[in-house]
This record gives sequence, structure tokens and C-alpha cells, in this order.
Amino acid sequence: MRSWGDLFNSRQKLALITFADKVREAHKKMLAEGYDEEYAKAVVSYLALGVNRMATYLVVLTRWRPDAVSFERAFDRQALPMIWDYGEVNPFSNVRGQWDLGPMLEAVEHISMFSINATITQTSATSLPYHDNYFDAVFTDPPYYDNVSYAQLSDFFYVWLKRSVGHIYPDLFSTPTTPKSAEIISDPYRHSGKASSKEFFESMLKQAFQEMYRVLRPDGIAVIVYAHKSTEGWETLINSLLDSGLVITGAWPLNTEMKSRLNAKETASLASSIYIIARKIKRDKTGFYNEVKEELKQYLNKKLHRLWEEGISGADFFIAGIGAAIEVFGKYEKVIDFEGNVVRAGRLLDDVREIATNYAVKQILHNGFTGEISDLTRQYVLWRWEFGEAKVPFDMAHKLAQSCGVELSREWNKPGGFIRKEKEFIRFLGPQDRNIEDLKDSSELIDVLHLALLYWERSRRDEMLKLLNSTGYGKSEAFYRVAQAISETLPNESKEKKLLDGFLSGRERIQAEINKKSAETIKQDQLF
Repeated sequence: MRSWGDLFNSRQKLALITFADKVREAHKKMLAEGYDEEYAKAVVSYLALGVNRMATYLVVLTRWRPDAVSFERAFDRQALPMIWDYGEVNPFSNVRGQWDLGPMLEAVEHISMFSINATITQTSATSLPYHDNYFDAVFTDPPYYDNVSYAQLSDFFYVWLKRSVGHIYPDLFSTPTTPKSAEIISDPYRHSGKASSKEFFESMLKQAFQEMYRVLRPDGIAVIVYAHKSTEGWETLINSLLDSGLVITGAWPLNTEMKSRLNAKETASLASSIYIIARKIKRDKTGFYNEVKEELKQYLNKKLHRLWEEGISGADFFIAGIGAAIEVFGKYEKVIDFEGNVVRAGRLLDDVREIATNYAVKQILHNGFTGEISDLTRQYVLWRWEFGEAKVPFDMAHKLAQSCGVELSREWNKPGGFIRKEKEFIRFLGPQDRNIEDLKDSSELIDVLHLALLYWERSRRDEMLKLLNSTGYGKSEAFYRVAQAISETLPNESKEKKLLDGFLSGRERIQAEINKKSAETIKQDQLF
């Protein structure tokens, strides 16, 4: 598929072009029959949106669902996926995907009940057509860094709207496709590289936030919704906010995402969006980094405790921690270290990750034994809690490893290790993915646990008991606490969880046998 036209077969193109033409014809007839011009414009606008709605079904990316006896539109998510075969909708049939304006009519009827009219303006967020101190409140859900190429996807709808109502909205449809050069997203292809695309996104977002600051009244409130999971995405947002003049006074996660959505299955997707509350109030001039860091630690630990009690977990826990941290950092116009260097968001995020990591591990292990396990095992426990069994982009994995004191690149190159690099992703192997021979000579807690699980699964009990006895882990409460903690983080269908639960169910018997063997060994030593 090399052009938008390739998304439609000849019959679908003919149908959609015909419908678009009939919308234009309806507009002409309404005007000819004396309808009010604005009324006619509104009616055909809704008809045009109906054509667009149908286009998402009348396309060669439409799936047939035999279980629901229905067609599924092309846009299951913010992308156009390839499919093996497609189902073709008859727009006049009595199935989903037909020429059905019912949902749109319900929305129009509901909106019509409001007595106060809304004013809709299409303009750039970096140059708002309002005077200073104009709004009581500003709400925005800005683009999430590099998540979605909105303008490119919008071309799918733009071309049909232009054909049907472009003549009555000439200012909105003056270009062949959607304008893209000023779109505030990070797109390395468009901006000639990753570094320049990040710089573009941060600069443009800063301008947008500065405009929000300008049009907001002194006692007004701004709400910014953000849900990107990468460090780079948050770094650009925070720097843009800090440079805008807005002061962050609160940040909380709200559960907004479907856990069953397609990209949540194998990747470490977020379940929450962070709602950042900002106000137009005076900030302190300068904060010194060592003092701000101590303030951050005290405040963040309190906030993390509340987040933990609220049930926030995994990747959402760390992202929510970032939201809490900028409440502290944002109070100052700038934060400097003793050498006079301005501390930016990157360093703040490193601090947040370290504080949140220490807190999370302590809670996962139920307030104990954190000092008895190695950095590598801490990282494994935290990974399973934060990401489960998902693969994770290198940037996220690297930051987590750093906060645990682990050199990621050294570990994935280690023969027989549990860390694997798959292109730009990192995956942690469970015991079921590892080989017994690779684990026999390791004394690392997580390796011994995996080896014990493999022995248990294969009913090699004597070897399992010998392993636990010789390493000393069979009598270690920390060993079993780690095993329990990992089990609690995994879903019921996980193979690793099933192995852990089976192993832990016989813990008392295992320890009794190890103690018996130890007693026999001591007795034999005394005899000789």
C-alpha cells in the first residue's frame, strides 16, 4: 500500500465518492429551497461526518468477526494495521458498519439540550487568539511525545471531508492533505533525527504552555493530562512546563486506559493518565539542589505511600511519582547545584526513579530483607512488579537498571543470564525460558530460585534440596520472601507464577527436610 487510495478497492472508492458527491448536492438543494444558510451548513456537516464514519468500515482493512457477527472498523487503535483478509460492508445492510447515523443523531440531540452556546476555534496552540488573562480555566491533553502521528492518520478522514464539505469550509481545507510541519510531536523522520525531533517537541510544547499562562487569569487553573511512559517523553514535558511560568500544585493518576487494548498485551503500557494541576502564581527565585532533593525525598515518600495505599502499581506507580515530584521542583524558577549548573528534568527523573525504586522494593518485600538481596535480584523483583512479563523499550529498562545499581549492557551479554535484548526492547526471562546447565554454577539468588523451580517442575527433588542446602537459601527467609513477592506481581495464567506457587506450597516440608539433612551432617561431623 503506497497511497491512501490503496486502502480502498474500486467498488469502495466509487461508493464513497458517490456519497461525498450526494452530500454536496444536498447542500445545493437546501440552499435552492430556501433553507437558512447556517442550518444547511450544519446539516451537511453532520452528513459528511457520517460518510467519514462509514469510510472506517468501507475499507480493505475491515475485519469480519464471526463471534459477534459484525464488521470491525479499520481503526481499532491509533494505527492502520495490516490484515490477512477483509470483510466488505454493504452500507445498506442491517449489520454494524452500515449507513447508520443513529449514534450521531443521539449526540446531536444531547448537545442541543444545552442552553449555553459554545465557541469553537481552530487555531494553533502556540498562538492563541485571546487577550491576556482571558480564561478562568484551561484544559489540555497534549500529544504524548512520539506516541501517535495524528496529522498523518487524519489524512484518512481529511480527503473525504474535503470532497464533501471542503467548499463550505475553504479555510479548513486549503491544503491537499493535513498540515504537518508545525504539529507538536516528536517525529525523527520529519525532523531529521531523534535529537532534533526531541528539541522541536520541547520547544513547541513550551510555547504552547506559555500561551496557556498568558491567557489564564491570575486566579485561574490549568489542567494538563499526560500519559507517556518513557523518560524522554516526561523529560520534555517537565522542561516545557518549568520554562512556561506555570506552577504545578498537584498531580494525580486517574485510571483511563483499557487493560485489554491491543498494545497492553505484550508491552508495559500504562493504565493511568496523570492529571497535572497548574496555577499562575509566583514562584521562588532559586532552589539549591541539595536542599530541593531532601525536600523531594520527604514529600515523595509521603505521596508514594498514599499512591501505594490507593492501589497504584507497576509502571503507573513511577509515572505518578514523577507527577508528585514536579510539585516540589516546579516551585522554583530554577534549581542550581553548588557549581552553579541549572538542574533540569533529566536529573530530577533520576532522583525520582531512585526514591521510588527503594520505596517500592521495600513494600513489595513487605518492609523487610531489602538489605539481604543483591542489586540484580532487586532489579528482577522490581521488573516483575512494574512490567510483568512484558518487553520494555531500552530507555525504560536502562533507567530501572540504573536505579538498582545494575549495568544493563553487561548483564544482557552474560551467558546464561536472564536479561535478553530483542532489537530495541529488553525482556526478562522466567525460569521456564532458562536452561538448567546455565544455572548450576551461579550463587545469585534469582538464579538459584529459577534453578530450584526447574528442579521442582521436573520432580528432581533431591537435587533441589541439595541446591538449597549448599547455597544456604533453603533456610533464608529473604529467599522465600522474594519468591512470594514475584508470585504476587504476576497474573494467574503466568507459567512462572504457577511454578512459584507450587514450589512455595511445599515450603514447610522443604525447610524441614533441609533442617533434617543439616542435623544429620552435623551429627556425622561430630562422630568423625
